[in-house]
Amino acid sequence: MVKTADELALMRVSGRLLASVFEMLDEQDLAGMSTLAVNDMVDRFITTDLQARPASKGQYGFAYVLNCSINQVVCHGVPDPGQVIRDGDIINLDITLEKNGFIADSSKTYLVGTVSPPARRLVQVAQEAMWKGIGQVRPGGRLSDIGFAIEKHAKKHGYSAVREFCGHGIGREMHEEPEVMNFGRAGAGPTLREGMTFTIEPMINQGTRKVETLDDGWTVVTADGKLSAQFEHTVAVTADGVEVLTLRRDEKPGAVRQRA
Repeated sequence: MVKTADELALMRVSGRLLASVFEMLDEQDLAGMSTLAVNDMVDRFITTDLQARPASKGQYGFAYVLNCSINQVVCHGVPDPGQVIRDGDIINLDITLEKNGFIADSSKTYLVGTVSPPARRLVQVAQEAMWKGIGQVRPGGRLSDIGFAIEKHAKKHGYSAVREFCGHGIGREMHEEPEVMNFGRAGAGPTLREGMTFTIEPMINQGTRKVETLDDGWTVVTADGKLSAQFEHTVAVTADGVEVLTLRRDEKPGAVRQRA
């Protein structure tokens, strides 16, 4: 759905607030914390400090403000007081926020303590894959170019891109049209237009792209038990390219995007 200038201005506010949540998390020592403790900390920060609404809480029957996906968990990990984050883990925190009626959605995979070189490399490539996708966003571009760039980068480094889950349009609703796949054929799909807003969120697996959903109905894991990493931003198509609405202060997209 194409947004007006006024709607984009409100989405920028939500995006900046959500970026500040991750900047707060960047200062935390996650090792030794339970995933529920992280959830509760983020809940307080969004509601009390930012005076905003955690948009995931209560949606589709989900009781928490974030997904926390550790190591072999691909996405939708459920906060649990008995799940402790440990040194050497990689953990994706996927958070949404609504302010003034508009929603922003972003995620980041954190390296906890001393992480093995293979895990560190996977996380780096997953982040690069997201930027490769973002680099395809411009008016007149094609939607499938995003997924094509993501999967090409993952495969180049020996990884696979998950196909069962994808990015999505976003605005007043969490999930709007279009679906933004993490694979595709170059030059295919709908044409991108100025004012479109959507998320780009590649999930990159160390091994096979196949995934399984656990009995809780939420938690998705790699079928082979190998690691998975994810990054996500909410973006807008501008007159001459792309604006990352959830960009954090520590990010330098140009430098990341240039790695082949």
